[in-house]
Amino acid sequence: MNTQTSGTTVKVEVGHHELIIRDRYEIASICNDILIGVIFVIGSFLFFSEATMTIATWLFVVGSLLMLVRPVIRLARRTHLKKINPRSDAATSRDF
Repeated sequence: MNTQTSGTTVKVEVGHHELIIRDRYEIASICNDILIGVIFVIGSFLFFSEATMTIATWLFVVGSLLMLVRPVIRLARRTHLKKINPRSDAATSRDF
């Protein structure tokens, strides 16, 4: 696809497989973020009671571990994109 912009031509090459890979990793990242939010909100409410404080603490630990999953998802996406097109700069663009 070529795009005309103020007298210059910009060539954009995006393969079908690359779009599918990007979408899948982005969905995984979004689901992970939602799960982190839900776990932290539930853990916050559980801190209001002495009886549920241990469960709340564990939820915060799990939420913190899930925060480490996001960069792993991003790294896996970059690696996967580099494998399908080693010469492309696409693996580092459009990071979420």
